[in-house]
Amino acid sequence: MSATARRYEDAVARYLEAWNAEDPAARAKAVAAAWTEDGGYTDPLADVSGHEEIAELIAAAREQFPGWEFRLTGGVDGHHDTARFSWELVSAADGSAPVAGSDVITLDGEGRIRAVLGFLDRVPAGA
Repeated sequence: MSATARRYEDAVARYLEAWNAEDPAARAKAVAAAWTEDGGYTDPLADVSGHEEIAELIAAAREQFPGWEFRLTGGVDGHHDTARFSWELVSAADGSAPVAGSDVITLDGEGRIRAVLGFLDRVPAGA
């Protein structure tokens, strides 16, 4: 794997680590490792920036889906400072994955996320 491809893979791994962190202290640490100080996250349901707002958004998702895990589906593709990937939210109890999406991230020179543009590809009715 090239150094460029590894950069994208590492950024996505840190991103998913933040989304899967259940403990608030671990989540704050993971968000700080994944995003730049002024980094942002935008999807159809949210538009936040900065570590605190991103951590709060993740906490709200963790509360809505306790015991669920965000997992990468497929590979990570990228060029220049931009990468894209797809994910799904998987239940530890039964393996179901009712929520799925695709994200595009923009990285800084150190491989930390400056911006996320998220798209929800599959959402259960009423969610």
